[in-house]
Amino acid sequence: MTGDSVTPDARDLRWSALMAAAQQGDSRSYDRLLHEILPHIRSIARARLRGSAEVEDAVQETLLSLHALRHTYDPARPFRPWLNAVAERRAIDQLRRRGRRQGREEVLDDQPETAFATEATGTTRLEAEELRRAVADLPPSQRQALLLAKLEQRPLKEAAELSGLSVGALKVATHRAIAALRARFDGDR
Repeated sequence: MTGDSVTPDARDLRWSALMAAAQQGDSRSYDRLLHEILPHIRSIARARLRGSAEVEDAVQETLLSLHALRHTYDPARPFRPWLNAVAERRAIDQLRRRGRRQGREEVLDDQPETAFATEATGTTRLEAEELRRAVADLPPSQRQALLLAKLEQRPLKEAAELSGLSVGALKVATHRAIAALRARFDGDR
């Protein structure tokens, strides 16, 4: 019997029973419960959050919270409302983190990618060659930061390790590289 072939009431009863068993130390019930509730948690996160990375972060935070708080669940009460409350709070926490982050950081992924258009998007061979020359003319640290963080789209921590820069220095070098390219091409117009 899968989660899709039962009524919501039967599912809720099963989840409540699985959580009660998990509280008693039944690891198989706990594993089954986590497997069954994962799509439900993900749907709650998707309803509040926009990016897949944010959704997955909220899902992981919810699972961690469930693990840490499982002893607080009252088996005499329905499990799903308790689960929903935890999942909603973790999604809201993710929204708050985004708000704080946006207030003090510039997110590299929000930079327009128009400077990196390919011939398929309308850039001529001449423009593409100009761009290659402009990137080659950047200082080595900016060129490497741009290559790793934007063109290869490596995670910031990995790109920083590969470049030998701190994450902050990598962000600054990438930002300066993009600004230099914009200035160069805006000056050509």
